[in-house]
Amino acid sequence: MHATLPRLRDSDFPALRRGDLKTLQANLGYRCNLSCLHCHVAAGPNRTERMDRDTIDTILAVLARGGIETLDLTGGAPELHPDFRDLVTRARALGVRVIDRCNLTILAEPGQEDLAEFLAAAGVEIIASLPGYLREAVEAQRGKGVFDASIAGLRRLNALGYGRGDAALVLSLVYNPQGPALPPEQTGLETAYRARLDEAYGIRFDRLYTLANMPIQRFGSTLISKGRFDAYLQLLKAAHRADNLGSVMCRDLISIDWRGFVYDCDFNQMLDLPLHAGTRSRLHLRDLEVGRLPGLPIQVADHCYGCTAGQGSSCSGALAG
Repeated sequence: MHATLPRLRDSDFPALRRGDLKTLQANLGYRCNLSCLHCHVAAGPNRTERMDRDTIDTILAVLARGGIETLDLTGGAPELHPDFRDLVTRARALGVRVIDRCNLTILAEPGQEDLAEFLAAAGVEIIASLPGYLREAVEAQRGKGVFDASIAGLRRLNALGYGRGDAALVLSLVYNPQGPALPPEQTGLETAYRARLDEAYGIRFDRLYTLANMPIQRFGSTLISKGRFDAYLQLLKAAHRADNLGSVMCRDLISIDWRGFVYDCDFNQMLDLPLHAGTRSRLHLRDLEVGRLPGLPIQVADHCYGCTAGQGSSCSGALAG
């Protein structure tokens, strides 16, 4: 895989500083049942990186101190971690909102037959990847058979009450462009998704998030191989909107890797750009002092233009209309 950081590091992206911490996003490991083309983690079935129990317990200890509103679980497929359900259950008992970044097909994997019921019983918010409402578009990114498995997963979640306006069972979908292009306007695309998925499959959801593809890891390497990396980066830069800077996710979120080290965001984690921690080269979650985070500088490079281009892009979708 081509390295992308050398092409991103020399950057003129505006300086950013952290605000109050609201969300702890934890990558539980890189193992996944899929190997999607747009995956910025380069996850797949053969990855073995996995968070250990000590780090799981450290996450829970940090949450127990209070102040963090949301635990955002990602991977890989976070549900494949053997401690996923225990972490979810204990975080929910602390009153913390829990988000599961779900690829939908995991709901039918062997050993996960009761996963959907577990998520519903725990009141876990689901953010599910569905990069299109047509079979051809989804399978071009995620592989043959994934579309039908995703539709089956969505129907199962709907049957449990997800996506029907219940604040306790929120189901959001995520759209990524097929290639080096900006996402379309989020509100209009959401309307099209609703109409198509309801008419064709009787599926409902609460909201749609549009995310730009990041020029890092698997997607960035593919762009380099095709000679399109520089053009895509220039597209992001040309579409930069300064008014998105106040809403980028890294200002109130930290990202934890499977080893427990802290980053400003998931994208910086994949580029191994750790959170600035004074004299330390990198900060571990067990040493985190939440009260000292506001005002710290955020590590930036040219990939950050992916979050401010056009409508803007974050883990919670577009930043501006």
